[in-house]
Amino acid sequence: MMKGRGLIVVYILCVWFVISFVTNLIGPLMPIIIGDFKLNLALAGFLPFSFFLAYGIVSIPAGIMVENLGPKKTLLAAFLLNLLGTLAIALFPEYLVVVTALFIIGVGMAMLQVVINPLMRTAGGEAHFAFFSVLGQLVFGLASFLSPLAFSALMQDFAQGTRPDGGILGPLAALVPASLPWVSFYWAFAAIFVLVLAITLTMDVPRVELKADERAGTFEIYRNLLRHRHVRLFFLGIVAYVGTEQSLANWMSQFLSTYHHVSPTAEGAKAVGSFWGLMSVGCVFGLLLLKLLDSRVVLGIFSSLAMVCVAAALFGASETALIAFPLSGFFLSVMFSVIFSLALNSTQRHHGALSGILCTGILGGAVVPLLVGIVGEWFGLRIALTLVFVTIGYILSISFWADPLVRNDTVNVMKILRPSKQS
Repeated sequence: MMKGRGLIVVYILCVWFVISFVTNLIGPLMPIIIGDFKLNLALAGFLPFSFFLAYGIVSIPAGIMVENLGPKKTLLAAFLLNLLGTLAIALFPEYLVVVTALFIIGVGMAMLQVVINPLMRTAGGEAHFAFFSVLGQLVFGLASFLSPLAFSALMQDFAQGTRPDGGILGPLAALVPASLPWVSFYWAFAAIFVLVLAITLTMDVPRVELKADERAGTFEIYRNLLRHRHVRLFFLGIVAYVGTEQSLANWMSQFLSTYHHVSPTAEGAKAVGSFWGLMSVGCVFGLLLLKLLDSRVVLGIFSSLAMVCVAAALFGASETALIAFPLSGFFLSVMFSVIFSLALNSTQRHHGALSGILCTGILGGAVVPLLVGIVGEWFGLRIALTLVFVTIGYILSISFWADPLVRNDTVNVMKILRPSKQS
């Protein structure tokens, strides 16, 4: 039984990797798709909009689906949607198809994220859940870092007039138009989802018993929660965070190309990869800080430094922007978890329903990048990305007005060091 549960944990970590790798290809793809489809910035903004809109719509229904159908059927439905979306892009790489397919993929990804957390707790055991959750986030971050680098390597091969002849992309490259080499990735994703579907069908996925803080809740519970001002404010905090993260990740390469003539398939893609990589490093550093400082203090410090990095990226020289954009990811790293925990610790009951409301705030990743695209079409991308100061400023405000019922446990360093001073 323990061996079987161990395989489930490895399976979930692989799912985290796939989710991240597929999701974070959108950022480096933006300037390429803009050029290939002859899009303006407003139309390009609908690419991340369609993907993250699905998260906002599906997060709560997916929780209900897990409760009613169980994890295995939910996983199969999610992977089937992902397969359909990736096949649509691979077979019909046109703008309207890509926008629609990204929404379908987003629905599948939202379902996966809802089901794999309670499944990890069941498979790994409650005593090890925190460890495996952090490990899952590190795997997620690794895939986020590797995805833009893999994209860069593929695009540079095609730019030199050669097609990849090794790995999974080799035989698939022959299926795509020479003018749209990035479509190779979606053939590869389709093959991966077929494989994962087959594995999931043969696996003995354990039934999960959802804890009180994982249950979806009734309509009346959601309505009562939304009557509370602090719930609405924390919901906006999640909207602001995901909007900030996705605006920077998705428009970074286009900004560097427009204002600094940086290659989107080389330095631009690497900047996006470094953004996600430093976000993973920041998560580890943030965990240490949260053992030393109140979470509101950490949120305030990281928000302030993120604003400094964004300002340097938008108004600095090329060399500065190539450093400051990725570094902003380091300071964004702790925001989601801190906002989420402050919200839960500010409410006494119905944490499962509250989690559903907060996860719906992921639609910020749809709304804010779209606004950036629309404003950018009128006033330029540099002015448009200053909208990020508004969203980070709102996150900074949370560090002042949040008043949780339970505060994060911290270690008194001076108390630990005092005996050594006496000796």
